[in-house]
Amino acid sequence: MNYQSDEEKSPEVSGKPETEPAAGEPRSVIFAAYAESEEGLRYAYFLAESIREFAGRFKDAPVWVYVPEDFDELNADLIKKFSVLGVEIKTSHAPNEALWFYFAGKVFAAGEAEAAAEGKAAVLVWMDEDTIVLQEPKDFMLDKAVSYAYRPVMHNRSGSLYGEKPNAFWSRIYEKLGIDDEALFPMVTPADRQKIRAYFNAGLLVVRPEKGILRKWGEDFTVLYSDSILAQMCRDDVTNRIFIHQTALVGAVLNLIDRSQMVELSEDYNYPIFFHQQWEAEKAFDSIDDIVTLRYDIYFRNPDPEWSKKLKGPANIVAWLKQRLGKE
Repeated sequence: MNYQSDEEKSPEVSGKPETEPAAGEPRSVIFAAYAESEEGLRYAYFLAESIREFAGRFKDAPVWVYVPEDFDELNADLIKKFSVLGVEIKTSHAPNEALWFYFAGKVFAAGEAEAAAEGKAAVLVWMDEDTIVLQEPKDFMLDKAVSYAYRPVMHNRSGSLYGEKPNAFWSRIYEKLGIDDEALFPMVTPADRQKIRAYFNAGLLVVRPEKGILRKWGEDFTVLYSDSILAQMCRDDVTNRIFIHQTALVGAVLNLIDRSQMVELSEDYNYPIFFHQQWEAEKAFDSIDDIVTLRYDIYFRNPDPEWSKKLKGPANIVAWLKQRLGKE
């Protein structure tokens, strides 16, 4: 189901793209996100606004926002605002048995977005709704040999330390997904600087749709949540239940493409502002100078009243954020 009719679509959105694709040719980039609640949908609107305003040559790229098929009621005024931006609201389906696990809806929406983008875009950028684009994301235009760009998980809340034996949870995941140890290259978490085995942040995934990584993510997630041993581990430890969806991404990536086809984006992408105030971090994450995309997680549910004065960066960008995220 699409909540936006052709008649509702704005004929012009922030001017024309830098180059229109020839008939039958795919666009360079499609952006997509998932909103599970009305709060999430409001955040997704801010994401869409930021793309239209700050994404440079990508500002007029298609933006798709997925919502659950059983979404109770969509705010009509908000849907109209999406329409003005030329954003399509789409519904996605997640199996009922998956929904006990956190973020399950996002996994299956990502797969649907990837299927829809195949043949329509060279690159699909899948982002969490709590993302803001601050400048042209040039690195989303992948080199020809690259199929996947990523950021590591923010901090080692649930990862597997590189050089140490995996715990029972991760050992079971590696077994169920058939992940060879030699494929598990190291990466460093940006917030607490922990060296962990490959573990990708599910809030920013840049993929070539034809590779099928996001569809494989849903398949591997199903393998994991259907396993009785892992299900019990999730009942015993809520952290496992929260992050098992993200662990499935490890298998989806490593079993489909070689490391030579992957690139780690710089710390200017997926930058977690005020992360130290929400969780633990080794630095403040309080400057958006030169940042390309930021994440704010749950920060603006109960922010520091003086946050806009403490956030370093261009005054116009801080004011833009305050106008949107500073409101109740």
